Order: sequence, then C-alpha cells, then structure tokens
Amino acid sequence: MHTAETPSEWLCRWSHLIAPGSTALDVACGAGRHLRWLRGLGHRVVGVDRCAQAIAACAGLGEMLCADVESGPWPLAGRQFGAVVVTNYLWRPLLPRIVDSVAPGGLLICETFAQGQETVGRPTRPQFLLRPGELLGACAGLRVLGYEDGFLEQPARFVQRIAALRELPQSDAPARHHLPPRGGAG
Repeated sequence: MHTAETPSEWLCRWSHLIAPGSTALDVACGAGRHLRWLRGLGHRVVGVDRCAQAIAACAGLGEMLCADVESGPWPLAGRQFGAVVVTNYLWRPLLPRIVDSVAPGGLLICETFAQGQETVGRPTRPQFLLRPGELLGACAGLRVLGYEDGFLEQPARFVQRIAALRELPQSDAPARHHLPPRGGAG
C-alpha cells in the first residue's frame, strides 16, 4: 500500500543496484520520502523541488535545492549522479537533462503517470501523461533493466516506469559496476 511516507515499490525493487556510497538525486522530491529511503541505504542525497515548504521538510537529509526547473535554469548543470529518481512528475523538456544526469555506472529509476490515468483520477491533462513507449524513447541511450507500462491498483493508476543503467565504458565495467547474475535479484 502506498502512503505519503513510504517509498515507491519500484524504487525499492531496483535500489539494490545503486552502487554503494553513491549520490542520489530526487527530482521533484516533495517532502523527501525517497530521499529518506536512499539515505537509509547509505547514499548521499540531493533533492530538488520548487516548493520551499517541501524543501524545508527535508532539512538535514542532504543537499536540498529550491528551484523551479520548469521555468528556470537547471540548477544541477554539469553534475551527474549514481542514481536519479523521478516519481509522479513529468515535464517533457526536462527528460533529456534527467537522463544526462545519470553518471556512468549510474541508475535512473523513474515512475510517472501514463495515458489512461485520465479515466481513473488525476492528473488528467495530456501534458502530464506519458504516451505509450515515451519513457523508453527518452532512455534510448541507457540499458533498460526493467520497464512497465500499464495499470496498477492500490491506488488505481496508469503508469510507465523504468529502471535503466548508464553503462560504463568496456574497460571500466568489470572493476566498477556489475549486475547480479541472470535469474537473481541480487
């Protein structure tokens, strides 16, 4: 069951693949449910949200940035992270920046509303709903580890969600990052 305090099941499912000691970015972090989860796993955290009250709720967790990423400059230009998390948020012009923010060996974990959502609840406007396959297209330069597009219950919602890895150059891969063996969740 999802509550405002519990982390996304999708994040919990894939977070074991984030390299130990990584810095994780949560875009549109809200009151910090994912920042708390990631910090509890031993990661440094960076949160960005346009709501000052939400950022204040995250005081002491890590680096918190109050910024309107839809109408202002991207506050993390030139920075990359071992994990980038985005849930229940979509601003299409930002998708390339989000993907570019994933460091080599890093993981993107994204889950947001998809077309069909308008039949069961909010959001209902097309600009806030992913089109079929849109998230896959946005992550074309990453190795997709998991992807879902469909209906979920509890609460009822249509979503697309992806876990995708920016692979290391071949010469670096064995020494710095590896995936669990096939058939194992690690």
